[in-house]
Amino acid sequence: RPAAEFVKTASRFTSEISLVKDDKVINAKSIIGVMSLAASKGTVLTIRAEGPDAQEAIDTLVSLIESKFGEE
Repeated sequence: RPAAEFVKTASRFTSEISLVKDDKVINAKSIIGVMSLAASKGTVLTIRAEGPDAQEAIDTLVSLIESKFGEE
């Protein structure tokens, strides 16, 4: 569910958004890509965005993660 919520949120933005884990870079708007990262609690991810709403996208996605995807 968190992966789907992340992709749904990322897809609201027009900017290109990527997630980086170690040396793997994926499209943050792709559920298959996000799931392929196999990110579990404690995993360090980098969010990159490029485009007209890049900063808003990053801020929103960071907030989503910090809120534990609204599950607590």
